[in-house]
Amino acid sequence: MCARIKCLALDHDDTVVMSSPDIHYPSFVEAMRLLRPERAGMGFDEFIACSCAPGIQALLTNVLCLNAEELRVQQDIWRKYTRTRTPAAYPGFAALFASFRARGGRVSVISHSEREVILRHYRELFGFEPDLVFGWEQPEARRKPHPWPLEETLRVLGLRPEEALLVDDLSPGLAMAAACGVPSAYAGWSHTAPAVGKAVRPLADRAFDSVAELAAFLEEN
Repeated sequence: MCARIKCLALDHDDTVVMSSPDIHYPSFVEAMRLLRPERAGMGFDEFIACSCAPGIQALLTNVLCLNAEELRVQQDIWRKYTRTRTPAAYPGFAALFASFRARGGRVSVISHSEREVILRHYRELFGFEPDLVFGWEQPEARRKPHPWPLEETLRVLGLRPEEALLVDDLSPGLAMAAACGVPSAYAGWSHTAPAVGKAVRPLADRAFDSVAELAAFLEEN
């Protein structure tokens, strides 16, 4: 890579923090125990695979056939988890951020999670707030895989595409990076990897199987 990496454009859930094992999956199991007891035994890998294809909304509405009132109950349970729990960070990110930011590196979070949740996690886990956060509060056309949040990151920070690195565990972020000409890396350490890694890994320019591998790459680039 010719240019030094000046910005990490990071997914949040299951890339930086363990959202699925700590929040999404246990909240789903709690909701299923109430709404669809026969599906409460869905294993974690099956939940991840179904959340990716056909997608969590399709899983809830088309596969599990939750009606409007049941969806409201499911959302209330999920929000109870997101508002009261902070998922663990993947080991190594605190040191990576400290080193990268000490060198002048910037952090942009591009996620399908909510902005205020992301900010709380960063404050509690890492002691700082990202330079930019683009979350679910954005209109649909400004959420990944649409290129707008990554284009806006480059514009606001005054960077060329090759000066950023997009890191994600799923395909929407990697597709966004490809559309913007930004180098991408697959987060192979993610808890989603056993279920979807074989399909997602080839979509990235490179792959790292640990946060330490990503940190070492940033030190060299």
